[in-house]
Amino acid sequence: MKLKILLFSGSILLANLVYSKEKPLNTANETNLKKDSSKSISSTDTTAVKKQPIDHNLLLEYPTFASIRKYSGLSINRKQVLNDTLASFKPTIQVGSIVQMFAFAQQNGYTDPQTSTSPTTFNKGFTLYRARVLVGGQLSPQGSFFLETDLSSPLGGPNADGTKNVKVAPIILDAQYQYNFSNAFQIIAGEQLVSDNRNGLQGAASLLANDFSYFQYPYNLFANSPLQGNFGRDLGVNFRGFIFNNKFEYRLGVFTGRNIDGEGPLRYVGRFAYNFLDTESGYYYAGTNLGKGKNLTWGAGFDTQGTYANYSTDIFWDEPITKTGSITLNGAFQYMTGGTDLSSKYSFATLIPAQTVQFLELGYYFKTAKLQPWIKFENQAVSAKPEQTSGESVNSFNKQNSNTVLGGGINYFFNGLGTNLRLSYNSRAYNVSMPTGDFDKKSYGQVWLQLQFFIF
Repeated sequence: MKLKILLFSGSILLANLVYSKEKPLNTANETNLKKDSSKSISSTDTTAVKKQPIDHNLLLEYPTFASIRKYSGLSINRKQVLNDTLASFKPTIQVGSIVQMFAFAQQNGYTDPQTSTSPTTFNKGFTLYRARVLVGGQLSPQGSFFLETDLSSPLGGPNADGTKNVKVAPIILDAQYQYNFSNAFQIIAGEQLVSDNRNGLQGAASLLANDFSYFQYPYNLFANSPLQGNFGRDLGVNFRGFIFNNKFEYRLGVFTGRNIDGEGPLRYVGRFAYNFLDTESGYYYAGTNLGKGKNLTWGAGFDTQGTYANYSTDIFWDEPITKTGSITLNGAFQYMTGGTDLSSKYSFATLIPAQTVQFLELGYYFKTAKLQPWIKFENQAVSAKPEQTSGESVNSFNKQNSNTVLGGGINYFFNGLGTNLRLSYNSRAYNVSMPTGDFDKKSYGQVWLQLQFFIF
């Protein structure tokens, strides 16, 4: 606990020390600000030009790169905050939406062949997967908010009673307030996306593959999961900033996490990333930039609560490498465990076994054709301790809970991230237990054809 307190205190002190030395983030919005401001300033008034304020880009980007603003009807981020000598501040608001729907065919054993009665038969149909309403606004020169809703479950699937799921109550997915003291020190409070890993902090609209990594949110997805999350979200406070010429980003947060009686330990999450090329300033990371900008980022992080610990490292490379297109590479490695303490009621020992997770995505965007083929690899290797298997043989437990995903597809962008079509195939391999007591390696397939439209 002392180490965690020192980490928080150190980050706040460091942010205050570098505040006066940091340069503003070099974003497209800053360029727009300078262009707009120059219209209202006389060319002979050099004093006024020198007093132009830093653009801190207060409204949360969704996703991170500025080119998506061309799809915005309200163009809220063009209305940057100037100091009192240039313009008076007025609160602004922006509304948008992201919708993802798909046709699919999936073998029933794809999600869990151990309990499926007919794992090789196909489940097929149409699904409304995500239907989110996004609301963001600038409340003060330094403060902004972001609110997002979503479906509590996909529409179109079968219910337990044999009926079709046609009516779903919306849920609050994100509800956060951000206050920017400077580029070096920002505070984000409320219900927000939480992860120590890059893939877990990506915006859903800018994914490279058809969806997030299978193993990014295995313990933080729903209220009945070990960390009692909300689609990867949690309630708490995050400290974030950019230092060392805006190349180094830190995120340090404290959250509720698993909360069985209100008296347990809190959840601490941190991430540190270094941008070797362009700075990624948005709260949500991009899964692919479609050739906009040059990014090479290495990151590392931690996620802990009680006996649970998750340590990760990741790398992201997105850059035009020829005149005709750009490459996107996203890789990560994680180690996580719930510990071996069986005496505490706050222990995660029987909820999260020791394991490693490897993740890799690779894609290439053809600018003229607007096509982006991609492949991905994911592997979950469980190496549980005897205290984590609830009496089951360690060898049997590890085999049944380890699995691998191989996938690929092709994306077509009608209008960039605004409208696109994605065709994907994923194969998931498990060790399936046999009546003899041995295990047989079997794979199950899934095909998606997904349409996305997005505006914010």
